[in-house]
Amino acid sequence: MGVGHPLKRAVFLDRDGVINETVVVEGRPYPPAGLNQLKILPGVQESLEKLKQIGFFTLVVTNQPDVARGRATRESVQEIHEQLAKELDLDGFYTCWHDDSNGCDCRKPKPGLLLRAAAEHGIDLSRSFMVGDRWRDVEAGRAAGCRTIFMDYGYRERRPVKPDFQCENLRQAVDWILQKEIKK
Repeated sequence: MGVGHPLKRAVFLDRDGVINETVVVEGRPYPPAGLNQLKILPGVQESLEKLKQIGFFTLVVTNQPDVARGRATRESVQEIHEQLAKELDLDGFYTCWHDDSNGCDCRKPKPGLLLRAAAEHGIDLSRSFMVGDRWRDVEAGRAAGCRTIFMDYGYRERRPVKPDFQCENLRQAVDWILQKEIKK
């Protein structure tokens, strides 16, 4: 980047559980199977608008291993992304289509999706945030150099270690981000 073109700030958002409802089965979260199950969580649109007002890029970074597992198609995932893009002010979607066994660098908890988005959009990761509802999101954000926010739904699974902030919904996460940015 040249002089006069400062790096941008971003809020990276996991998709399922942060932007839209998950389908919880026996305490474990799963993505919606298709558009018929897609429900945007309350307060998401207003929260994204607040972030945009203070100059944040809003980028979705999502693991979609059901494609690799044969339980979903890329097309069905893309349909959900297209619908979310129509309804919400999002700057982009970054998707890992793999399962853990693929050993890719894009599947959270690895930071590949965040690093790619940062390179493509000129984002300063140290001035950015990662918001997620699973330990993988927090670890990916930390590995990328972002501050991390964990939305705790009490899933029956591994918990993240020391996120920077813990909350119950995106509104609370955005309020915390705004407080941090105002103090600067």
